[in-house]
Amino acid sequence: MQTYIKARWNTEAFFKDIKQRLKIKTFIGTSHNAVMILVWTALIAILLLKYLQKKSQYPWYLPNLVSFLRINLFVKIDLWHWVNYPFKPPDTKSKQLMLFHYRKERVLDCND
Repeated sequence: MQTYIKARWNTEAFFKDIKQRLKIKTFIGTSHNAVMILVWTALIAILLLKYLQKKSQYPWYLPNLVSFLRINLFVKIDLWHWVNYPFKPPDTKSKQLMLFHYRKERVLDCND
């Protein structure tokens, strides 16, 4: 009975950890297959996040890394460069950020 309670407690702690770290509000399904898909997806996500945290040169805390990745999820950036140097300003020579090319021209004043 004691091993059953310990296993149940570990399972509850695991799901609590997944919900807290990955901000999962609710579980999509209650069937065995739905729960297994959710568990495997969460494990893969945590594994990828831990890998990024371990390989980066910047000393990330895991919750901060998750938050920053959420913010920059749809931004086209070099992931490894961003993970290593998250607060470095973007390269100004990048053509990605230049939608229109404005030239600085002197505006003529009527009094000239």
